[in-house]
Amino acid sequence: MAASEHTVLQFNSPSTASLSAKVHPLVIFNIADCYVRRPDQADRVIGTLLGSVLPDGTVDIRNSYAVPHTESSEQVALDIEYHHNMLVSHQKVNPKEVIVGWYSTGLGVTGGSALIHDFYSREVPNPVHLTVDTGFRNGEGTIKAYVSVNLALGDRQLAAQFQEIPLDLRMVEAERVGFDILKTTAVDKLPNDLEGMEVTMERLLALIDDVYKYVDDVVEGRVPADNSIGRFIADTVASLPKLSPQAFDKLVNDSLQDQLLLLYLSSITRTQLGLAERLNTAAQIL
Repeated sequence: MAASEHTVLQFNSPSTASLSAKVHPLVIFNIADCYVRRPDQADRVIGTLLGSVLPDGTVDIRNSYAVPHTESSEQVALDIEYHHNMLVSHQKVNPKEVIVGWYSTGLGVTGGSALIHDFYSREVPNPVHLTVDTGFRNGEGTIKAYVSVNLALGDRQLAAQFQEIPLDLRMVEAERVGFDILKTTAVDKLPNDLEGMEVTMERLLALIDDVYKYVDDVVEGRVPADNSIGRFIADTVASLPKLSPQAFDKLVNDSLQDQLLLLYLSSITRTQLGLAERLNTAAQIL
């Protein structure tokens, strides 16, 4: 019996089962800033992601920069020379940061995303595509990561399919405060250091009240005791320095005065630089 020939439909891509990405908050802030400063005729912003691949295969995204482009329904044009110049400049500062993918603003992928992804596939193997919803719809920023899977029929490549991969976005408390403000589409002004400290202290007091309520509920028998939570509370209390209220107030006030002095000195320096620049400009005119 003669052997029959079959045309096989297959996906040609590295395994994405264990692939994941981790993005630092600085990247999100940078993308949002580039979106605000975009040209009036631009609907979205695209750019390059920098970082490294960790030993466990996680793509660690630590930095980014925008790349000028023009886009229509049929084609996308990138400023490749600008992209390469920015890459060289970034690597002079941090040679360990390499291209790991690219980003775009908006929800999900679009028709032109495959063309852009094809360019970055020539820059780095298996790049990550990060999408950031800068509109913050419903008060939440939708941030997703994708990789491309090539769909082939026999030896002929038909299309590229984007598959979502797990994305980890971790922030410390200070970064969380900034991200919460960023999600608010209309704010009167950004908080200064004192206002930011006030918000942080209010959250801390609210957490302490929650701990007090939990301990009271356990003592009164309204909530079953949890040994792990009890040990965690005990370790937290034991880590606090043994200071009298007067000594603690003096420590906080001294630190606050030092910060205010630094702000004052930086303000004076900024004023002197501005004055020197204006005097220099006036001298050149005269």
